[in-house]
Amino acid sequence: MKLNALLDIIKLDDKNVGNIKGADGVEIIGITANSREVKSGFVFAALKGVAVDGAKYIPSAVKAGASFILTHKGADVSALTIPYIALDDPREALALICAKYYGAQPETMIAVTGTAGKTSIAAFVRQIWATCGKPSASIGTTGVVSPTRNDYGSLTTPDPVSLHKLLKELHDEGVTHGAMEASSHGLDQHRLDGVKLAAGGFINLGRDHMDYHSTVEHYFNSKMRLFNELLPKGAPAVICADDEWSDKCIAVAKEAGLEVLTTGHKGAFLSLKRLEHERFKQIAEIQHKNVTYRIEFPLAGDFQMSNALVACGLAIATGADAGQAIKALEKLKGAPGRLELVGYSKDQGPCYVDYAHKPEALEHVLQSLRPFTSGKVYCVFGCGGDRDAGKREIMGEIATRLGDVVIVTDDNPRTENAEEIRRQVMVGAVGAIEIGDREDAIFHCVNELQKGDCLVVAGKGHEPGQIVGDKVLPFSDHEVIRRALSENGGSSYGEGIA
Repeated sequence: MKLNALLDIIKLDDKNVGNIKGADGVEIIGITANSREVKSGFVFAALKGVAVDGAKYIPSAVKAGASFILTHKGADVSALTIPYIALDDPREALALICAKYYGAQPETMIAVTGTAGKTSIAAFVRQIWATCGKPSASIGTTGVVSPTRNDYGSLTTPDPVSLHKLLKELHDEGVTHGAMEASSHGLDQHRLDGVKLAAGGFINLGRDHMDYHSTVEHYFNSKMRLFNELLPKGAPAVICADDEWSDKCIAVAKEAGLEVLTTGHKGAFLSLKRLEHERFKQIAEIQHKNVTYRIEFPLAGDFQMSNALVACGLAIATGADAGQAIKALEKLKGAPGRLELVGYSKDQGPCYVDYAHKPEALEHVLQSLRPFTSGKVYCVFGCGGDRDAGKREIMGEIATRLGDVVIVTDDNPRTENAEEIRRQVMVGAVGAIEIGDREDAIFHCVNELQKGDCLVVAGKGHEPGQIVGDKVLPFSDHEVIRRALSENGGSSYGEGIA
């Protein structure tokens, strides 16, 4: 693609700095924000990060053959002899350039935002669409899932280059429907700009990423970019009506001219009229347009039903038959590491893994397990290093208030002192037991489980490693639980206990 065709989306005026002389004849063969990936004919986006300013790598990118530089105002561009533009916010321009360069996307794209539940909702929407005969994919924290791939990922919302390249690949594979997570970081950094969204969803808002956002209001406003900037007027906004931030989200969506569709106990589009717990499933009555559907929902946790209703609403809002979509909830499988049943102890105590690493998520998980537990709820959890330290005491209080036996352990201490992190958690976790080694903590609980008890190991979910210092050491909560169950005389899920 010719450079001048890409630059059509950028207005070069007195507010921007640049030199695009000679752009007409320049052929672009790639885009990157990583100077080590630059080749002849590439666009290099020199972005300012939290720790490093990409502008320092402009000389090496030029030396490697970059044909165009996109950067921020304040970057040293005095020596540049190739076309360049310096903008107040080059991230938005990068996303739009990527969208134009890669072009094709699945024809129906939706995005969901919120603090906890995005991964499950994206996975549920994909499954509902698939049941309705739509070739579909989901993109998020656990990676990319489509009819032809199941690739692990680590970022909730990929960078614009990776995202738009992926969307083209999915389109070329025949995927027509795509569901993706919209994180606050991704929205604030314009990673989703250029994605042609048909609908958006909101599940909840709680404390998270306070190491990035200055206030909860800034966090909320970043989430709201999905509704007041990215969705086209008239598009459906599917909003869980049961969260304390729901009314504010509804107001934002209405102000943006969106079609507001609410779900949940207070929902009007999909109204949850009744929910009963039965062993490890739930019986629900859901009303849509004066028709009430009774379903057997196969997943534990009230929060999973909330997630499923938003997912169902998004599927219906994008063309799925309502009856078929609601019935599809009976076949849903949980996303990896989201209140995922791993196995049973010798006394049939269920053992779960969950990604809950923030206060509201941990609270939801522990509250959701109580109706299914006649004995004690065991909880193993920790807090990550180099992240919001303010949530540690809060999570300790939540764990000991809602759990019966709580083990505080390590969870990705990174460059912080693991013992100090645990100490901060223990301030709020009155009566908890401290076992620093995560494997020892899990084995301890599995061996303690009695009939009627359950265990949830929270914080890591699907993650395959423990981050200590700057190294990722192999570690899987799933694998450790399975080994503990094997030694305990229990069984892994699917080995005969229904």
